[in-house]
Amino acid sequence: MRLKHTALTLLWRAALLAIAGMLLGSCAPQAVASTAPLNVLVATDGRQSAVQVPVGSSVQSALEAAGVQLSSLDRVDPPGFSLLTGPAIITVTRVTEEFSVQDVVIPFEQQTVRNELLPRDEVRRVQKGVPGLKQETYRRVYEDGVQVSNTLFKSEIITEARPEIVMVGSQLPYTPVALPGRLAYLTAGNAWLMEGTTGERKPLVTTGDLDGYVFSLSEDGAWLLYTRKAAEGDKETINSLWAVRVTDEEPAPIDLKVRNVIHFAGWVPGQNQVVSYSTVEPRSAPPGWQANNDLQTLSILPGGGVGKPKVLVETNAGGIYGWWGTTFAWSPDGSRLAYARPDGVGLVDLDEGTFRPLMEMLPLQTGRDWAWVPGLSWSPDGRVLYSVNHGVEEGMPSPEESQHFHVTALPVDGSSAAPVASESGMFAYPAAAPRAQDRTYSVAFLKARFPAQSETSTYRLWLMDRDGSNQQAIFPAEGSAGIGPQQVVWSPVGADSSLWIGVLSEGNIYFVHPTSGEVQKVTGDGSISRIDWQE
Repeated sequence: MRLKHTALTLLWRAALLAIAGMLLGSCAPQAVASTAPLNVLVATDGRQSAVQVPVGSSVQSALEAAGVQLSSLDRVDPPGFSLLTGPAIITVTRVTEEFSVQDVVIPFEQQTVRNELLPRDEVRRVQKGVPGLKQETYRRVYEDGVQVSNTLFKSEIITEARPEIVMVGSQLPYTPVALPGRLAYLTAGNAWLMEGTTGERKPLVTTGDLDGYVFSLSEDGAWLLYTRKAAEGDKETINSLWAVRVTDEEPAPIDLKVRNVIHFAGWVPGQNQVVSYSTVEPRSAPPGWQANNDLQTLSILPGGGVGKPKVLVETNAGGIYGWWGTTFAWSPDGSRLAYARPDGVGLVDLDEGTFRPLMEMLPLQTGRDWAWVPGLSWSPDGRVLYSVNHGVEEGMPSPEESQHFHVTALPVDGSSAAPVASESGMFAYPAAAPRAQDRTYSVAFLKARFPAQSETSTYRLWLMDRDGSNQQAIFPAEGSAGIGPQQVVWSPVGADSSLWIGVLSEGNIYFVHPTSGEVQKVTGDGSISRIDWQE
């Protein structure tokens, strides 16, 4: 190879001397510009070809005269579009590429979960770790047969690794209690399930990237709907919508092929495995999105596939502060759909895809990059919506900055709205009980400790009758630190026909009995951020 390279160098030098001699000979004064053809040397594939071309010809023309054909990757010096005005040397570097695929094993991680129901330091493996697999495609580039680069061209995950999950006992004084239905909870980016008793827990999703924007069990408790953060560096995606059947021995998550869901996604009551959702468009400016205020549905097919989305509400401006977004809530029987946005609450005409206000209100001016949207809850008979109204404060220069908020009952037949809990704070999040006896039911709601600063205040859980009577604080105890804003959840009906309310405090789950006031602390790891409870 080295002898070949030396010979090539000597030939180039000889050619250069010949061209230099021609250039010196052409320096003699001439009365008329020369029209003689140009001598050009083309060097390619380890050899040289001497050709003659007219003055002003392009390099590409010289290559064609020498019978040299180029591939799309070959490099020419000088470039093919250059014009020749004198003797020249054209060098062609042959460039080729090849791709190779390598299988790479993704090692699994180990996650440790504290379990206060196990004896201290007892270790129990609840999920076996399984390595994942990814394929890496490398691109090798060769110049005149010599490799000059080897770079990663594409990396594709074929199978995600499943972490090993180990429970470590912490021996805290919590006795397992009977649990009606199924309770799903989000902890450290993973989804877990309690079923049977509070001591029976199993992992559902262990990817570690659940963001909590959506976390909802289906009406029958068989499916969990949730969102996952986008991969790092993906600027076109905020998150993705997934579902998993919790009744499977080894739950297999299903990608619903829906992206950028912030404000709402939920199951449609009375319809088998039908999901509804609203989307946003990612933006670089705060808050990071522009809401579409739309509503679409799709079905999860029996084999785990996903049906074609159906649009119920087209993309729209969303009223005042519509850039933030609209949320929705289905009636218990799935026949009606309510909406809430910064300037009001009402019903969606499902035939026309339009909004019919039940309560218009002055939007709160936060002065920052977020907008306030009131919570929504249907009565168990589907006749009343419970929400929060932003009231006007007397004497305030800017009515939009008023800190008066009231839990309000909105009859869906168009009757007048009625405030049922005054000065609740903006994050009251009313939640009507899931059943009624003789049209009587309770409504749970949060009430700010400091209503005039309800944005930053802690809250207490209150209970009232459907008309606002018999209001009482039930959790936490007077003098305690209070709880943060959240949507509390009612339990399914227990074996003793009783109901409980699930609430989070300091990252732990508590059960609160609405009539006796009994409180049961269920977890002690301090990392739980979302819960849902269904049959």
